[in-house]
Amino acid sequence: MKAFLGMGLLGSNFVKAMLQKGEALQVWNRTASKAKALEADGAKAYDNIEDAVNGANVIHITLKDDATVDEVLAFASKGFKPGAVIIDHTTTSAIGAIQRTVYWKNKGFTYLHAPVFMGPQNALESTGFMLVSGDQSVIEKYEQSLSKMTGKLLNFGAEEGKAAGIKLSGNLFLLSLTAGLADALALAKVHGIQPSELLNLFNNWNPGAIVPARLKKISEAKFNEPSWELNMARKDAALMMNAAKEASANLAIIPAIAAVMDKWIAQGHGNDDWSVIAKDSL
Repeated sequence: MKAFLGMGLLGSNFVKAMLQKGEALQVWNRTASKAKALEADGAKAYDNIEDAVNGANVIHITLKDDATVDEVLAFASKGFKPGAVIIDHTTTSAIGAIQRTVYWKNKGFTYLHAPVFMGPQNALESTGFMLVSGDQSVIEKYEQSLSKMTGKLLNFGAEEGKAAGIKLSGNLFLLSLTAGLADALALAKVHGIQPSELLNLFNNWNPGAIVPARLKKISEAKFNEPSWELNMARKDAALMMNAAKEASANLAIIPAIAAVMDKWIAQGHGNDDWSVIAKDSL
């Protein structure tokens, strides 16, 4: 028997997908109606969290943050079956994942952090990416069942908390990407360019395809082999900021990037590849 705690958009769709695969699930949510709604799909909903985990060998959770995870598990633990396994899909801090692994192990339970790069639709379709790290014997034991929940399970080794850190790093990139798109749209608007026209550009020229190669170049620190010199990239940044300023448009991230460029140019790297601005991150 499995239990699932946290029936938000992600958790509820995970439950629906698992039920469609023939699994029996006991579910709980702080707002009870969200859990009750899943009884139509075959889940057994409980108002009391201790009842929801009663008899469950594996307890999945998708919650808000570290504090919520700790609070919910503290209440639920009164109903834990001896030796139960907790699999946490919440995006949390790395230190929180490490501390929970140790804490619950000392209590006689197994805690595995398995955050995901998945939206609600991915959870329903069992597509996307799930990350794990930590005790490899635990991961090996649950690898098959976790793989059924997602398109791909990525194992990052034995270090506790690494999956959490990688998830946050990935989310940082997503936040930066969206902020970059916001700046691109703002600059396009300055020039009378419609969002659909920008989309047409990206449908034909996909900048996302260059991300692995760019990251590889940065990680290898090959900054003296420029494909776009820092001086030239800084010149373009100035064109962007000047155009936005003249139209009283706000750019969220380009001014910050320009400031970093100026620092590296002042240090004599103007003729290096512009990706040298990432050197301090290595």
